[in-house]
Amino acid sequence: MAPLSKDPESWIKQADYDLKVAESNYRNGFRFYAVFFCHLAIEKALKGLYFKKLNEIPPNTHSHFYLMRKIGIEPPESLDDFITDLQESHIATRYPEDFQKLQAEFTEAITNEIIEKSKDTLKWIKTML
Repeated sequence: MAPLSKDPESWIKQADYDLKVAESNYRNGFRFYAVFFCHLAIEKALKGLYFKKLNEIPPNTHSHFYLMRKIGIEPPESLDDFITDLQESHIATRYPEDFQKLQAEFTEAITNEIIEKSKDTLKWIKTML
């Protein structure tokens, strides 16, 4: 296994790529996988910011709020509820128990909104790099 990147820009490139994968999954009807990749994109962007601000390899965690606390940042009010909801979707989309139920839960409209809010969140994170 390759070591985690020590380059914040590499983390951001991966985050951008994961967001493109989310959009591709959405276009191809794999909506809850699109949500999963949105979560992954924000996680990687935060890990890039973590390294940039703290000059240390980010911890093995999937928690956006844990990373933000360690970095010492809080999301703007306009993104706070979204990040909470995205964090809560993490387990269900990573380890789906019922594919059909999960696919029905993440409708086209909901998934599209998650992708757009993920883009906004990624822009916010990039402003701190």
